[in-house]
Amino acid sequence: MKLKICGMKLNTAEVAQLRPDYLGFIFWEHSSRFFEGEIPELPLTINKVGVFVNAELEYIIETTIKYQLQGLQLHGHETPDYCAEIASELKKLNHKVELIKVFSIKEEFDFDVLKLYENVCDYFLFDTKGKLPGGNGYTFDWSVLKNYPSTKPYFLSGGIGPNNLDKINEFRKTTESKYCFAIDINSKFEITPGLKNIDELQNFKESL
Repeated sequence: MKLKICGMKLNTAEVAQLRPDYLGFIFWEHSSRFFEGEIPELPLTINKVGVFVNAELEYIIETTIKYQLQGLQLHGHETPDYCAEIASELKKLNHKVELIKVFSIKEEFDFDVLKLYENVCDYFLFDTKGKLPGGNGYTFDWSVLKNYPSTKPYFLSGGIGPNNLDKINEFRKTTESKYCFAIDINSKFEITPGLKNIDELQNFKESL
């Protein structure tokens, strides 16, 4: 199972030394983890993912090229047509990205909404529904995923922390985990927003 560490901001180089599969950088200005500045040179094995929330197409394209992002995580109300347009515009620039479309879950979820995104996204990401588009710090009921109707790989997100390892290991034994491609972690591994706890991240990664 892959690991994505999101909300990178203050100690990116240190986190990168742990060699996660993905590092997420938030490009939504209302977030306390909003990323500005330069991304340090990263190992080639790490994919840089930009996180956007209902962003203008031009901003997504410019940011993707500027930071040479390999993935785009769309955390708002982006339509299937908009997802396809992003991929099309970047293709014209000879820049291929993986598109990750986020869906928020609380107690239940209508999986029918995924159908229109099947052909325009590479992955889905399931997060916890809360006041903010992400980073709310608590998990949803993963058993909802028993009804997952797709074969598209997905990221599991939403308040996952150091104390969830047993829960993750139990989840991996279930049929609903079959297409779980990666675990996405963020706020539960922070000292302050954007400053990650390296020791906790290392312990989690080694135990995953």
